[in-house]
Amino acid sequence: MSNILLTGGTGFIGSHTAISLIEAGHNIFLFDNLSNSSSDVVEKINQVSSKRIKLIIGNILDTKLLEETIYTHSINSVIHFAGLKSVSDSVSKPLEYFINNISGTISLLQAMDRANIYNLVFSSSATVYGKPQELPIKENHPLSVVNPYGRTKLHIEEILRDISLANNSWNIISLRYFNPVGAHSSGIIGENPSNIPSNLFPYICQVASGMLPFLKIFGNDYETKDGTGVRDYIHVMDVADGHVSALNFIENNSGFHEVNLGTGTGYSVLEILNAFKSVCEIDIPFKFVPRREGDVPSCYADPTMAYELLDWKHKRNLEEMCKSSWNFQKQCK
Repeated sequence: MSNILLTGGTGFIGSHTAISLIEAGHNIFLFDNLSNSSSDVVEKINQVSSKRIKLIIGNILDTKLLEETIYTHSINSVIHFAGLKSVSDSVSKPLEYFINNISGTISLLQAMDRANIYNLVFSSSATVYGKPQELPIKENHPLSVVNPYGRTKLHIEEILRDISLANNSWNIISLRYFNPVGAHSSGIIGENPSNIPSNLFPYICQVASGMLPFLKIFGNDYETKDGTGVRDYIHVMDVADGHVSALNFIENNSGFHEVNLGTGTGYSVLEILNAFKSVCEIDIPFKFVPRREGDVPSCYADPTMAYELLDWKHKRNLEEMCKSSWNFQKQCK
């Protein structure tokens, strides 16, 4: 049993990972500034897990508070989720993203170093691959970025690689997510953005529930099967389980490692829309609008390394992604 600090722990992936970690026997502490989430999530995690967990409200730029948190709660390992994540927002507000994501990570690393805690799982992204040169994408694919959000993830990975080379005490794994979606089977927690969603599934759910008038599909002229963007969608609970496996891995493996978390299958926006309509038996109006700056046509993973290093594979299918997303949305009404 370990004491695990989750920065950004009340967010979408952090909250689901908290449940998986509790089920695996770990003690969980959440650190979040609640900029795109709510403290209500803590009670929901408690309800699902039947265990009381602690939330520390703070900003990751506050190095002193992070250090105090690590000492006070005898933290053994950190999972770093805290970060702004909208591709479109990063294009319009790059400086905000550089300060929060990059400087915030440096602040966390300083706090960990001062506290002599060197086990870290980093929440990265497939955006570090830029426009794919080949599909499916393996971890040795050339790295490049097409938007400031992806640039923050890539710079952070470079920082993590450099510090692990300078000090072999560090045990770091960077999990490159593809497109986490869905919700916990209880329907109590899920993805509930504070603003208009920038991700497909919560956008579909809000249209289906009547909160938004129609789904905007950004581009229908990509070189894909139906002209819409293709992505590797993976159930958030599979991603959460991947973090448990990643923690187990770094307990016995030093240095810096990068691993894809995806299914290996790409679905277009229209395929997701039609699957959601079929599974949930609800109509979803949509309109095609111009492409978003920073988007790529297709992106899906080769998840082989996750199986070989972490003994991890996805378990949940597209139907479960749709059903769980809608089940959560209905409880948000």
